[in-house]
Amino acid sequence: MSTAAIPGPPLPVRTPGSRARGRHRRPERPEIPAGSPSLVLAVPATAGPESRPVVEELLSIVRGEQPGIEAAAAYLESADPEYPTVAEVLARAAEAGLPAPVLVPLLPGPHGSLTDLHRLAAETGATVTDVLGPHPLLAEAVHVRLSEAGLARADRARLFAIATAADGVVLTTAGGEEAAAAAGITGVLLAARLAVPVVPAALDVPGSVRAAVEHLRATGSVRPALAPLVIGPEADPELLATAAEETGCPGAAPLGAYAALGQLIASAYLSALEIVLADQA
Repeated sequence: MSTAAIPGPPLPVRTPGSRARGRHRRPERPEIPAGSPSLVLAVPATAGPESRPVVEELLSIVRGEQPGIEAAAAYLESADPEYPTVAEVLARAAEAGLPAPVLVPLLPGPHGSLTDLHRLAAETGATVTDVLGPHPLLAEAVHVRLSEAGLARADRARLFAIATAADGVVLTTAGGEEAAAAAGITGVLLAARLAVPVVPAALDVPGSVRAAVEHLRATGSVRPALAPLVIGPEADPELLATAAEETGCPGAAPLGAYAALGQLIASAYLSALEIVLADQA
C-alpha cells in the first residue's frame, strides 16, 4: 500500500509573480485581451441540484479573482437546457465563430472523465488544462474541512488540545488507484500541517479505504478520520457514506466551494491562455 511517507514525484513549486507593494497585497492579475477564449468549468457530473450550488459559487469566486473574465460551467451530461453539456458549449462556440474555449476540469486529481474531455477538445480545437492538484492550497482546504468537523486544530500555532482530533487521516479520492497515487503529494503536505500520518485511498476501489484505515490502526492510530480530497460533483455521495459506515471513522466534508479552489481555477485558465495566445502570435 502506498502511503504519504513513500517518496513520489517532487512537490509542486509555486511560481513567483509580480506583487504590489504591501505585506497583504495579492499578486496583480493580468488583463484578459479582447477576443480571448472563454473559461469553461468542465464539471465531471450530471447537472443536478446537488452540484449546481457548488459550481455556481466557484464561478462567482473565479470572476472575483479575475475581473472581466468570461466564465461559465458545462457538465458532461445534462437533461436541463439551462445547464449545457461540454459538447454543447463547444458546438455553440464553433457555430458562432468564437475561439475554442479553455476547459478547466473541476477535479483535484486524475479521473476517468478526463478521457471524454480530451476527446471533445481534440474534435473542436479546445484546450484542456491540468487538474487542480496536487497543490498546497488543496492541503489547506482539507485541513480547514477537518477543523470544521472538529477533527483537527484550525491553527497549528495554538497548542490547545481537541479531544476528537484525529491521530491519523485517510485522504479519500475519486478516480481509482491513479487518483489515490496522485493524492500522495497532497497527503505529504497535509501530514506536515497536521503532524499525523496521512494515507491516500480510493473511494471507488472496493476495500481501499478500509485497508487504509486498518493500516493506520496497525501502526498506532486510535482515532483515524476520513478526509475527502474531492470537490463534490465528481464523487458519488453514497461512496462517502459507505466508507464512513464500513470503517466507523468520523469524516470531514468534501472541499466544496472553498475559496482557494477559485484561485486555482483562475490560475489554470491564465496559464493555458498564455500558451494559446503565444501560439497565435
